[in-house]
Amino acid sequence: MTAQIVTLTINGLHVSGLASETILQIARENDIYIPTLCYLEGLSAHGSCRLCMVEIAGQAKLQPSCVTRIQEGMAVTTHTEQLLHYRRNIIELLFSERNHVCSVCVSNGHCELQDLAREHEVDHVNFTYLYPSLPVDASHSRFVLDHNRCILCTRCVRVCGEIEGAHTWDVKNRGIQSLIIADFDTPWGVSETCTSCGKCVHVCPTGALTEKGKSVAEMLKKRPSLPYLVLNRTMERR
Repeated sequence: MTAQIVTLTINGLHVSGLASETILQIARENDIYIPTLCYLEGLSAHGSCRLCMVEIAGQAKLQPSCVTRIQEGMAVTTHTEQLLHYRRNIIELLFSERNHVCSVCVSNGHCELQDLAREHEVDHVNFTYLYPSLPVDASHSRFVLDHNRCILCTRCVRVCGEIEGAHTWDVKNRGIQSLIIADFDTPWGVSETCTSCGKCVHVCPTGALTEKGKSVAEMLKKRPSLPYLVLNRTMERR
Protein backbone atom coordinates (compact mmCIF):
# COMPACT_ATOMS: atom_id res chain seq x y z
CA MET A 1 0.00 0.00 0.00
CA THR A 2 1.42 3.37 -1.06
CA ALA A 3 1.93 5.86 1.78
CA GLN A 4 -0.28 8.92 1.46
CA ILE A 5 1.56 12.19 0.81
CA VAL A 6 -0.08 15.38 2.00
CA THR A 7 0.86 19.02 1.48
CA LEU A 8 0.47 21.87 3.94
CA THR A 9 1.99 25.21 4.87
CA ILE A 10 4.05 26.04 7.95
CA ASN A 11 4.61 29.76 8.45
CA GLY A 12 3.61 30.25 4.83
CA LEU A 13 6.15 27.73 3.53
CA HIS A 14 4.72 24.93 1.37
CA VAL A 15 5.89 21.57 2.68
CA SER A 16 4.85 17.94 2.30
CA GLY A 17 5.15 14.69 4.18
CA LEU A 18 3.56 11.36 4.98
CA ALA A 19 0.09 11.47 6.51
CA SER A 20 1.49 9.46 9.43
CA GLU A 21 3.95 12.23 10.37
CA THR A 22 3.35 14.99 12.90
CA ILE A 23 3.63 18.74 12.49
CA LEU A 24 6.80 18.73 14.61
CA GLN A 25 8.45 16.07 12.46
CA ILE A 26 7.68 17.95 9.24
CA ALA A 27 8.83 21.22 10.78
CA ARG A 28 12.17 19.72 11.78
CA GLU A 29 12.61 18.12 8.37
CA ASN A 30 12.30 21.62 6.91
CA ASP A 31 14.51 23.36 9.50
CA ILE A 32 11.57 25.13 11.14
CA TYR A 33 12.19 25.54 14.86
CA ILE A 34 9.53 24.65 17.44
CA PRO A 35 10.61 24.52 21.12
CA THR A 36 10.12 21.27 23.04
CA LEU A 37 10.99 19.75 26.42
CA CYS A 38 9.22 16.41 26.77
CA TYR A 39 9.81 15.42 23.13
CA LEU A 40 12.95 13.50 22.20
CA GLU A 41 13.51 11.81 18.85
CA GLY A 42 13.49 8.05 19.28
CA LEU A 43 10.94 8.08 22.11
CA SER A 44 7.17 8.00 21.82
CA ALA A 45 5.60 11.47 21.73
CA HIS A 46 3.98 12.41 25.03
CA GLY A 47 2.69 15.94 24.56
CA SER A 48 2.95 16.85 28.24
CA CYS A 49 5.14 19.97 28.29
CA ARG A 50 2.90 21.90 25.84
CA LEU A 51 5.80 24.06 24.67
CA CYS A 52 5.39 22.85 21.09
CA MET A 53 1.85 24.24 20.74
CA VAL A 54 1.08 25.81 17.36
CA GLU A 55 -1.78 27.66 15.73
CA ILE A 56 -3.74 25.91 12.96
CA ALA A 57 -5.97 27.96 10.71
CA GLY A 58 -9.64 27.26 11.34
CA GLN A 59 -9.07 25.80 14.80
CA ALA A 60 -9.81 27.86 17.89
CA LYS A 61 -7.52 25.87 20.19
CA LEU A 62 -3.76 25.64 20.09
CA GLN A 63 -2.50 22.16 19.21
CA PRO A 64 0.61 20.25 20.39
CA SER A 65 2.72 19.78 17.27
CA CYS A 66 4.47 16.65 18.56
CA VAL A 67 1.27 14.56 18.55
CA THR A 68 -0.81 16.31 15.87
CA ARG A 69 -0.61 14.60 12.49
CA ILE A 70 -0.46 16.64 9.33
CA GLN A 71 -3.50 16.96 7.07
CA GLU A 72 -3.97 18.06 3.49
CA GLY A 73 -4.22 21.84 3.19
CA MET A 74 -3.39 22.48 6.84
CA ALA A 75 -2.01 25.97 7.54
CA VAL A 76 0.25 26.03 10.61
CA THR A 77 1.85 28.97 12.37
CA THR A 78 4.62 28.25 14.86
CA HIS A 79 5.46 31.71 16.20
CA THR A 80 2.99 34.44 17.12
CA GLU A 81 2.72 36.84 20.05
CA GLN A 82 0.08 34.56 21.56
CA LEU A 83 2.32 31.51 21.29
CA LEU A 84 5.36 33.32 22.68
CA HIS A 85 3.32 34.57 25.64
CA TYR A 86 1.94 31.09 26.21
CA ARG A 87 5.41 29.51 26.12
CA ARG A 88 6.86 32.07 28.51
CA ASN A 89 4.05 31.32 30.96
CA ILE A 90 4.77 27.59 30.78
CA ILE A 91 8.47 28.14 31.46
CA GLU A 92 7.68 30.43 34.40
CA LEU A 93 5.25 27.87 35.83
CA LEU A 94 7.88 25.13 35.58
CA PHE A 95 10.33 27.28 37.54
CA SER A 96 7.74 28.18 40.18
CA GLU A 97 6.49 24.62 40.72
CA ARG A 98 9.77 23.09 41.92
CA ASN A 99 13.09 24.39 43.27
CA HIS A 100 15.19 25.26 40.23
CA VAL A 101 18.21 27.24 41.46
CA CYS A 102 20.50 27.33 38.44
CA SER A 103 23.52 28.81 40.21
CA VAL A 104 24.01 25.73 42.39
CA CYS A 105 22.80 23.06 39.97
CA VAL A 106 25.16 20.44 38.55
CA SER A 107 23.48 20.93 35.16
CA ASN A 108 23.94 24.71 35.11
CA GLY A 109 24.85 25.63 31.55
CA HIS A 110 23.75 22.22 30.27
CA CYS A 111 20.04 22.43 31.02
CA GLU A 112 17.29 22.55 28.41
CA LEU A 113 14.88 24.38 30.73
CA GLN A 114 17.53 27.01 31.38
CA ASP A 115 18.21 27.33 27.64
CA LEU A 116 14.51 27.85 26.89
CA ALA A 117 14.21 30.44 29.65
CA ARG A 118 17.10 32.37 28.12
CA GLU A 119 15.65 32.00 24.62
CA HIS A 120 12.25 33.33 25.73
CA GLU A 121 13.79 36.11 27.85
CA VAL A 122 12.39 34.78 31.11
CA ASP A 123 14.46 36.82 33.58
CA HIS A 124 11.84 36.74 36.35
CA VAL A 125 8.78 34.71 37.33
CA ASN A 126 5.34 36.27 37.68
CA PHE A 127 3.87 33.34 39.60
CA THR A 128 4.17 32.51 43.29
CA TYR A 129 6.94 30.02 44.00
CA LEU A 130 5.66 26.89 45.73
CA TYR A 131 9.01 25.93 47.32
CA PRO A 132 8.04 22.28 47.90
CA SER A 133 10.12 20.18 50.27
CA LEU A 134 10.93 17.24 48.01
CA PRO A 135 13.32 14.33 48.65
CA VAL A 136 16.61 13.54 46.95
CA ASP A 137 17.25 9.87 46.24
CA ALA A 138 20.99 9.22 46.33
CA SER A 139 20.69 5.52 47.16
CA HIS A 140 22.04 4.41 43.77
CA SER A 141 25.78 3.80 43.64
CA ARG A 142 26.27 5.91 40.49
CA PHE A 143 23.32 8.26 40.06
CA VAL A 144 21.12 10.74 41.92
CA LEU A 145 17.44 11.62 41.55
CA ASP A 146 16.54 15.12 42.76
CA HIS A 147 12.79 15.63 42.67
CA ASN A 148 13.27 19.36 43.25
CA ARG A 149 14.56 19.78 39.69
CA CYS A 150 12.17 17.37 37.95
CA ILE A 151 9.75 18.82 35.37
CA LEU A 152 7.85 15.53 34.89
CA CYS A 153 8.64 15.29 31.19
CA THR A 154 8.73 11.46 31.60
CA ARG A 155 11.66 11.07 29.22
CA CYS A 156 13.25 8.80 31.83
CA VAL A 157 10.10 6.65 32.06
CA ARG A 158 9.88 6.27 28.29
CA VAL A 159 13.55 5.60 27.59
CA CYS A 160 13.67 2.98 30.35
CA GLY A 161 10.59 1.20 29.05
CA GLU A 162 10.89 1.68 25.30
CA ILE A 163 14.65 1.51 24.74
CA GLU A 164 16.22 -0.31 27.70
CA GLY A 165 13.15 -2.48 28.31
CA ALA A 166 13.60 -2.40 32.08
CA HIS A 167 10.42 -0.47 32.99
CA THR A 168 11.99 0.75 36.22
CA TRP A 169 10.48 4.23 36.24
CA ASP A 170 6.87 5.32 36.64
CA VAL A 171 4.87 8.29 37.95
CA LYS A 172 2.85 8.33 41.16
CA ASN A 173 0.18 10.84 42.28
CA ARG A 174 -1.35 13.50 40.05
CA GLY A 175 -0.85 17.17 39.25
CA ILE A 176 1.80 19.05 41.21
CA GLN A 177 1.99 16.12 43.65
CA SER A 178 3.36 13.83 40.92
CA LEU A 179 6.74 12.20 41.49
CA ILE A 180 8.94 9.89 39.44
CA ILE A 181 9.34 6.57 41.26
CA ALA A 182 11.47 3.45 40.80
CA ASP A 183 9.65 0.11 40.76
CA PHE A 184 6.83 0.24 43.33
CA ASP A 185 8.08 3.41 45.01
CA THR A 186 11.28 1.94 46.38
CA PRO A 187 14.70 3.61 46.71
CA TRP A 188 16.48 3.61 43.37
CA GLY A 189 19.50 1.87 44.87
CA VAL A 190 17.53 -1.26 45.78
CA SER A 191 15.61 -1.49 42.51
CA GLU A 192 15.49 -5.04 41.17
CA THR A 193 14.80 -3.92 37.61
CA CYS A 194 17.31 -1.09 37.07
CA THR A 195 20.23 -2.12 34.82
CA SER A 196 22.32 0.98 35.72
CA CYS A 197 22.59 1.78 32.00
CA GLY A 198 22.34 5.53 32.60
CA LYS A 199 20.01 6.23 29.68
CA CYS A 200 17.49 7.93 31.96
CA VAL A 201 20.18 10.23 33.31
CA HIS A 202 21.37 11.35 29.91
CA VAL A 203 17.92 12.01 28.42
CA CYS A 204 16.86 14.11 31.42
CA PRO A 205 16.62 17.75 30.27
CA THR A 206 17.38 19.25 33.70
CA GLY A 207 19.43 18.45 36.79
CA ALA A 208 16.85 16.03 38.16
CA LEU A 209 18.88 12.96 37.15
CA THR A 210 22.63 13.25 37.41
CA GLU A 211 25.81 11.28 37.94
CA LYS A 212 27.45 11.23 41.32
CA GLY A 213 30.71 13.11 41.70
CA LYS A 214 29.68 16.02 39.49
CA SER A 215 29.91 19.54 40.89
CA VAL A 216 28.14 22.71 39.73
CA ALA A 217 27.96 23.01 35.92
CA GLU A 218 29.83 19.73 35.34
CA MET A 219 26.90 17.47 34.39
CA LEU A 220 27.04 17.36 30.60
CA LYS A 221 24.26 15.15 29.26
CA LYS A 222 25.30 12.79 26.50
CA ARG A 223 22.21 11.98 24.50
CA PRO A 224 22.16 8.34 23.40
CA SER A 225 21.62 7.72 19.71
CA LEU A 226 17.98 6.83 20.28
CA PRO A 227 16.90 6.47 16.63
CA TYR A 228 19.82 4.09 16.09
CA LEU A 229 18.91 2.07 19.17
CA VAL A 230 15.26 1.94 18.10
CA LEU A 231 16.24 0.70 14.63
CA ASN A 232 18.49 -2.02 16.08
CA ARG A 233 15.76 -3.19 18.45
CA THR A 234 13.26 -3.33 15.58
CA MET A 235 15.68 -5.40 13.47
CA GLU A 236 16.29 -7.80 16.40
CA ARG A 237 12.56 -8.40 16.81
CA ARG A 238 12.30 -9.36 13.13
